[in-house]
Amino acid sequence: MRLHLAAALAITIVSTTLLAPANAQTVVTISVEQAPPPLPIYVQPPCPASGYLWAPGYWAWDGFDYYWVPGVWVLPPTVGLLWTPGYWGWRENVYVYNYGYWGQHVGFYGGVVYGFGYTGFGYEGGYWNNRTFFYNRTVTNITNVKIINVYNKPVVNPNSSTVSYNGGKGGVSAVPTPEQLTAAHEAHIKPTANQLALEQKAHKNPLAFVKVNKGKPSISPHKTSEPRVQPTQPQRVQAAQKLTQPKQAQPPKPIHLTTKPHLMLASTHAVAPRAPRRPHCPPGAKCN
Repeated sequence: MRLHLAAALAITIVSTTLLAPANAQTVVTISVEQAPPPLPIYVQPPCPASGYLWAPGYWAWDGFDYYWVPGVWVLPPTVGLLWTPGYWGWRENVYVYNYGYWGQHVGFYGGVVYGFGYTGFGYEGGYWNNRTFFYNRTVTNITNVKIINVYNKPVVNPNSSTVSYNGGKGGVSAVPTPEQLTAAHEAHIKPTANQLALEQKAHKNPLAFVKVNKGKPSISPHKTSEPRVQPTQPQRVQAAQKLTQPKQAQPPKPIHLTTKPHLMLASTHAVAPRAPRRPHCPPGAKCN
């Protein structure tokens, strides 16, 4: 049974143009014949400090079984970036994993309702204003922490589905909007090294696998695994996979992809923005 399932797994190296056509990159495409389980219901831990963004949990695949990678508060690679979650999508009679990424805008993530601001389209959990991230307390847990850059804005989810994949039998039927298609051709940065480390940690936990938890993992989300660091200066995206560095700054190290099946993320470094002196309140929201 183990060998049969492994034979059903198709792992191929392909050239894809998720960014601008002139900036094609080589990635590992993972395709599986069986659908991932529904998303589990869990409680989001409090945000550890200003500047952290929520990356929701997801089902990963190691070549033999699905395993749950819990959500986590993570520092973006640089100020102003947002996280687009990865998602499983039905394509050519298999389920293909589409990788998450950091970018200036939230792109298409299959219409999957990950919750906590990820309603299936866009992100309602907060926004950047200059170098400060403002949190929507309606869908974000910022209790037990001193964060003043907050606001309250009601969020209506189009549905409460726990389906974890797009297309195919029983899958979400969402398609990208014009704005999401534009975001797909912007410059992107791979998941951070800490996000990759958390996936590796989950893979070592037997309780994370469907064969053990039957699709209902009891693993709690991570608060964070990252140290608090000083933010970099604001930067403007110039090309795929990199940002313009401040004058005299050292260039970033190249990002290398892994070809191991169970390592579904790539790595980069992360920094955090500073907290504001005064909160900014968007139009129509109730701010404290």
